Amino acid sequence: MNDKIRQAFDQVQAENELKDKTKDFIFQKTKGYKQAKTANFKYLASAFACVAFLLIGGYWLYFTPTVQISIDINPSVELGVNRFNRIISFESYNDDGDKLTDSLDIKFMDYSEAVNKIIDSEEILTLLENDEVMTIAVVGTDNLQSEEVLSNMQSCTAGRDNTYCYYTHSKEVEKAHESGLSYGKYKAFLELQKLDPTITVEEIQSMTMREIRERISQLSGNVDDNGENSRKNTGTGRENHSGNGSRHRGAKGRNTQ
Repeated sequence: MNDKIRQAFDQVQAENELKDKTKDFIFQKTKGYKQAKTANFKYLASAFACVAFLLIGGYWLYFTPTVQISIDINPSVELGVNRFNRIISFESYNDDGDKLTDSLDIKFMDYSEAVNKIIDSEEILTLLENDEVMTIAVVGTDNLQSEEVLSNMQSCTAGRDNTYCYYTHSKEVEKAHESGLSYGKYKAFLELQKLDPTITVEEIQSMTMREIRERISQLSGNVDDNGENSRKNTGTGRENHSGNGSRHRGAKGRNTQ
């Protein structure tokens, strides 16, 4: 009888030891699993952060304009060009500019192709044939890209009457946009305002570049006996920061990113 009772107690103790060992084994395995899971999570989090950084950085690089091209004739529009020479924005600054931007799909094009598409559009060609004046301002930060864009714009407009290109630093553009004008028209506004302090931004917005140039010529006395602008220079160049640029041909008659 005593032997049977002792055997029963021994069996219970053996089972308890087995249970304790099993618990320790499971705990060790579970703890190791959690540590591995934590390590994997940290690795995945780091990888995700790197990918997010690359995506955000790439987006910023692509969609940040490094050069702007202001085209003014009767429509006033500005093109934002990124560091990869692609058009990332196409904005208008008057009603005629709205019509032009609505009629052309140039976003993400190479800027040279986009500018050619604009100045070869039916609307712009008709205006130039009617002796309107077109200005193209390259707005940048004195870097290599700005110089290349200016050179290409000069090539695009070579041989076109009543068209001129010039360069200006990007710091000059902020005031133009605050006034609701493209840079090209704002520059013409400042020039005319020196001769006629009563001129307003609202008046300039409704004028073509030809009208503005004619008004400047009349007020400065550079008009011949037939009422035409007596300056008919050709050429392109870099604007100095006082606002003087070089022209292809002087304007006759009416004037207007």
